[in-house]
Amino acid sequence: MFANPRRPANSARFAFLDPRATTFFIDWDKTADDAVAVLRGEAGRKPHDRDLSDLVGELSTQCKEFGVRWAKHDVRYHDTGIKRIHHPVVGDLELTYEAVTLRGDTELTMFVYTAEPGSKSAEVLSLLGSWTATIDPTEPLDVVGEV
Repeated sequence: MFANPRRPANSARFAFLDPRATTFFIDWDKTADDAVAVLRGEAGRKPHDRDLSDLVGELSTQCKEFGVRWAKHDVRYHDTGIKRIHHPVVGDLELTYEAVTLRGDTELTMFVYTAEPGSKSAEVLSLLGSWTATIDPTEPLDVVGEV
């Protein structure tokens, strides 16, 4: 999602509008359902949020899959769970996540992803960490941008 020049980066936009998302998220249907449910919840909490309504409009007009899910009116907040992704270089990862609300701004939520210690996913994350440490930040992100 960060390879897309559109800012701010948005996971729902990536999930529904980027063709790579269906292979990146192993459980794409669950990811898509969760994204829409969170957006529905936010729309209820902030009905006059222009950025949110613009995002929903963009997704509704550009992606039938989003529109079908939006019409279900499913509202759900998921603050913990498991996300399974397929990284194009190192393969499949299974990460647990937890939402953390920031004290300084309760409107912001950060998701923390971790791998089970000693698991294949932990090994792969370590490999990715060492790989990215060798990347020159002044060079174009052609290879990394495909992530």
